[in-house]
Amino acid sequence: MATLQIPARFNGPPDSGNGGYVGGLLAEQHADDAVTVILRSPIPLDKPLEVRDGRLYDGDTLVAESHLGEFARDVPQSVPYATAAAAASSYQSNEIFASCFVCGAARQDGLRIEAGTVGDSRVAAPWTPDASLPLGSAVLWAAMDCPGGWSLPEMFDRPALLGSMTAAVADLPEVGEQCVVIGENHGEQGRKSFASTAVYGSDGRLLGRAEQIWIRLN
Repeated sequence: MATLQIPARFNGPPDSGNGGYVGGLLAEQHADDAVTVILRSPIPLDKPLEVRDGRLYDGDTLVAESHLGEFARDVPQSVPYATAAAAASSYQSNEIFASCFVCGAARQDGLRIEAGTVGDSRVAAPWTPDASLPLGSAVLWAAMDCPGGWSLPEMFDRPALLGSMTAAVADLPEVGEQCVVIGENHGEQGRKSFASTAVYGSDGRLLGRAEQIWIRLN
């Protein structure tokens, strides 16, 4: 039986793991190109969790489950790095998201992927990976997490948490490579909001793509 332990550095909400990062770790248990991860409960930090048949457990509590995934939409198209950098200047955060490993403005040891608007229903952020952590598929999954949430309208008034994510990683960036992360909103159904994301390298190659369901908290 395999175990995973999520270090506190990789949080999303202040006291639980980042859904994209944890999803990427679970996806590594599969040989499939695209994997769907469904988050079932808050992800404990700094605690051994059991992996059984693609499912992640905290004792008897199901934390997340994973299975073969399929994409239903076209991949979001990239924008120039300069456009993404300009969009990031409009990024706003608050206390709910400030400590997030991916998008938290208060995190000096996070990815600092700060997505701003680049058109109707689309956001973009620049991202230059550094050498502070290994660039594996879990980091790409993390990078593709929050931009989908920031593409949703009214995130401050009606915050949402990641419910499920289908993703595939095609390639990994180099340390110091100027990447672009895109998020695209696809509407809502009740408390569910739908988004897709993608990461592109400096040469325009697609590094990874994802489709997501976000759950509004109110």
